[in-house]
Amino acid sequence: MKTVTRLIGLVTLLLVVSGFGFSSRAPQAWDDWAVSNELDQRVIDHSAWSGLLASYVKPGAGGLNRFAYGKVTPAGKQALKGYIDSLSQIEITGYNRKEQLAYWLNLYNAVTVQVILDHYPVKSIRDIDISGFLKNGPWQKELVNVEETPLTLDNIEHDILRPIWRDPRIHYRVNCASVGCPNLMTEAFTSANVDAMLSANARAYVNSPRGVLVRNGGEISVSSIYSWFANDFGNSEAGVIKHLLEYAEDGLAAQLRAANDLSDTHYDWALNE
Repeated sequence: MKTVTRLIGLVTLLLVVSGFGFSSRAPQAWDDWAVSNELDQRVIDHSAWSGLLASYVKPGAGGLNRFAYGKVTPAGKQALKGYIDSLSQIEITGYNRKEQLAYWLNLYNAVTVQVILDHYPVKSIRDIDISGFLKNGPWQKELVNVEETPLTLDNIEHDILRPIWRDPRIHYRVNCASVGCPNLMTEAFTSANVDAMLSANARAYVNSPRGVLVRNGGEISVSSIYSWFANDFGNSEAGVIKHLLEYAEDGLAAQLRAANDLSDTHYDWALNE
């Protein structure tokens, strides 16, 4: 069986060929976005995004939160556009680091939902080929401007969130509108709740079959997230298992400790509708 470690090289090659919006490369921060003001106490209003999430995100079977894209009203679409426009007007580098983290996570998820709505109906976000030649999905298309800088979803995730915070829990909070992804929550991030929500969603995902699936015979398959972003999880099977044990419930933890290795990876790109 292929292990996560052996899959890293293959996955990297496939990403280059297919143009998917993910990479196992070590992230490099854009220095301009690493600026913050820890003395700043301003709070960004994310209530519009919270209202949309509360209205359209519905818990489903197996702990999967689904977004009712087909039921979003014209008023809801306008509210989403207004929210994204309001975030794009903020000079975010003047805020403290926690406020920035909530900002970037909410912006990423809101723009992703907007992309789906703009192209709905679709079966998968990968069907939205707007990034250019040989590039699947919307991740490399400039979709939002912040501080007069056009940004892609890849820029927000790989050039800002991952390298500046260097927290693997980031992967549990950027939502790619897919069944295999960690849940889109029913409320927005704020500086007050972001740390607790990161840990809560990490626990929920690790203990779901979408995160860790124990097959008959004890073979363990993990989400492809742990291979795509191997550098964020210790760049080895041992590193992935160590990370999973931080959030695994007792039964799963025992199975992880008993496993000799990780058998394979899985991911479901179907729309989380």
